[in-house]
Amino acid sequence: MAHSDLVITPVASKADRKAFVDLPWRLYAGDSNWVPPLKGEVYGLITPKKNPFFGHAEAQYFLARRGDRIVGRISAHIDHLALAQPPEQGMGPGTGNFGLFEAEDADTGAALIGAAEAWLRAKGMTRVLGPISLSIWEEPGLLIEGHDHPPTVMMGHNSAAYQAMIEGSGYLPVKQLKTYELDITKPFSPLIQRIISSGGKSERIRVRKVDKSKFDEEAAIILHILNDAWGKNWGFVPITDAEIAFIGKKLRPLVFEDLIMIAELEGEPVAFMMTLPDLNEATGPLNGSLFPFGWAKLLWWLRKPQVRTMRVPLMGVVQRLQSSRLASQLAFMMIETIRLSAITRYGATRGEIGWVLDDNQGMNAIADAINSKVNKVYQIYEKPLA
Repeated sequence: MAHSDLVITPVASKADRKAFVDLPWRLYAGDSNWVPPLKGEVYGLITPKKNPFFGHAEAQYFLARRGDRIVGRISAHIDHLALAQPPEQGMGPGTGNFGLFEAEDADTGAALIGAAEAWLRAKGMTRVLGPISLSIWEEPGLLIEGHDHPPTVMMGHNSAAYQAMIEGSGYLPVKQLKTYELDITKPFSPLIQRIISSGGKSERIRVRKVDKSKFDEEAAIILHILNDAWGKNWGFVPITDAEIAFIGKKLRPLVFEDLIMIAELEGEPVAFMMTLPDLNEATGPLNGSLFPFGWAKLLWWLRKPQVRTMRVPLMGVVQRLQSSRLASQLAFMMIETIRLSAITRYGATRGEIGWVLDDNQGMNAIADAINSKVNKVYQIYEKPLA
């Protein structure tokens, strides 16, 4: 597939994989808000033997070249668990994805998207959702608002030019994901404080921190709540046991007991809130490499991180409680407990919650109630494959 001197080829060699991983360092060299990922993490993401996502998925990567110059990249992938989901929840039969999209110019972007679509079409797909890199649980969506400040840990950043490229290839918006930011040094309103105080006096409710010495048991509790709480959300795909073990291993160094809460109702775990120190503040200056001294710097930071920002990537209440006032009360109690720890133990001044689906009325209402403001918006697009 060629556009004048532009050539699109599948990633087929070790050199191709290196070029695929390295490209963003050139494209974002002038963007002060891009945070270089650790290259080892990127290699792990795209390598089937290292990423359990590929236990239920397949992918093909493509590179765009002009002569000897790499000018773009893209992934085309199919999550077979997503194919089994109800179509009304966003995924479903015939739905493939593209992601890991980078392009130097519009012609390159169009050619890469065309290559991804051709691969998906050949695999029998009839619809594309994207960008999703690679799982819906990793970095879904294209950043369309909030390019003026860096992303937090596990959140994506891309060129503002990509919106026109994707829409120019015939894609239409299907879902927005938002992140909220707030000044966590300020106490919540008297009303929220009364709700929290009331919950603290209830003998039915217990909000506790996780026990890291029982890591696997606590992870299983959180996974059970998560799959129940998010089970009817748009885009939901179940997390497998292998994936939760993989994620747990990656996140374990970032797990601090007073930043992850489990709420119990009459002894039953019914809600959780996970908060992570913004690892990007530590890894950004490493420019993608832990060598020669990055390991030591990162390990020292992880002993007791002092950060500006705490991110809440995951939060959930079991479905049977989601329409009740108790759901909001439990959320406020967990948020307040973690807020106080974030300030006093880690020096944090800013919180970020997300991503949050644009139609998640409960979570959006909670974000509004604690005076947080939308700071980034990510857009997922769709297109039928004729």
